[in-house]
Amino acid sequence: MILRYSRPEMVAIWSPETKFKIWYEIEAHACEAMANLGVIPRENADAVWKAKDVDFDVARIDEIEAVTKHDVIAFLTHLAEHVGSEEARFVHQGMTSSDVLDTCLNVQLVRAADILLDGMDKLLAALKKRALEHKDTVRVGRSHGIHAEPTTMGLTFARFYAEMDRNKQRLQNARAEVATGAISGAVGTFANIDPRVEEHVCEQLGLSPEPISTQVIPRDRHAMFFATLGVIASSIENVAVEIRHMQRTEVLEGAEFFSMGQKGSSAMPHKKNPVLTENLTGLARLVRMAVIPAMENVALWHERDISHSSVERGIGPDATVTLDFALNRLAGVIDKMLVFPQNMLDNMNKFPGLVMSQRVLLALTQAGVSREDAYSMVQRNALKVWEDRVDFRELLLADADVVAALGEQAINEKFDMDYHTKHVDTIFARVFGA
Repeated sequence: MILRYSRPEMVAIWSPETKFKIWYEIEAHACEAMANLGVIPRENADAVWKAKDVDFDVARIDEIEAVTKHDVIAFLTHLAEHVGSEEARFVHQGMTSSDVLDTCLNVQLVRAADILLDGMDKLLAALKKRALEHKDTVRVGRSHGIHAEPTTMGLTFARFYAEMDRNKQRLQNARAEVATGAISGAVGTFANIDPRVEEHVCEQLGLSPEPISTQVIPRDRHAMFFATLGVIASSIENVAVEIRHMQRTEVLEGAEFFSMGQKGSSAMPHKKNPVLTENLTGLARLVRMAVIPAMENVALWHERDISHSSVERGIGPDATVTLDFALNRLAGVIDKMLVFPQNMLDNMNKFPGLVMSQRVLLALTQAGVSREDAYSMVQRNALKVWEDRVDFRELLLADADVVAALGEQAINEKFDMDYHTKHVDTIFARVFGA
């Protein structure tokens, strides 16, 4: 994790203190369930809860691990220092380390998902607000980066809203899929622990019992989780790239907010650079770095190896912390983003009337002209607009073939801007509801 791109709430989920607290809760709830089943004495299970308010000493656990070379054993040894060796002798009974590690990881991922979902709600709210604000703000649509036909800035925001709303649903599904726990013992057969212990622990931690584990929870669940984070990151980049293009000097249809005292360049005082959205493009790459390793973690030897472990220690915090930061940064960018409607019109009119070419083409075909001839008639005039920046409508009115097919009044009617925005309300209703 890089502190520059981190927010405290998400970072706290991955702290050693939080991890050991979850480990403790898993062990304590397991003892409680075993006592309920009569497997261990009630007084021993109750004794474990004496540590419920303990702040586990990370340095002490590290000191023990330096000798044991085993993190879970080091933790259990430290727990016994608080509970008492005799009282703690039934802790971890019938369990294996992965029961603790995997169940803990999934608790952390669920908590991380909840924070990410909150960030997505903030972003969706910002996108919806700006979409409604600019529903009728006309700008030119571009394909291949070239002027195509008119659209609106509101539709651009609405498109990103719909994409992020799909991502929210994906994340909700990924959260549900990864919200499982396993307290099934070595190789997952429950040979030394009752399945009801697993059910109790999972219920207490807000998880569902893993239907079948080996010695680990199946990693296809985690692969889908991190793949979903990668898709969300790609959508963040999609929005960021659009804003970066809009802020280019020769376009300047929109821009990041530039605060008082902000400096754009150490060399050139005139610069206003899209640094936040450039940063978001880079952060998206960092999140996507987790996807392939998560997928490679799916294939483990037999009932388990630990090739996945070191990977997840890195990608768990890195991907969630980075995506959390990116979602909140993008929400702020959208909320404060500057939009320049006049520049949008000026850009569209750099080639006067040219964006109406398809409407004229269709009118000619409807008037009885073959598509090939109609295309040729429109293109020969359109190319003059490209070359000489003359008015497309005036060229058409001076073209005897076009006038003969359509008439002057019909040609003029084809330059009504409202034609291109007449279904904006329909699209908004589809995206945001009636």
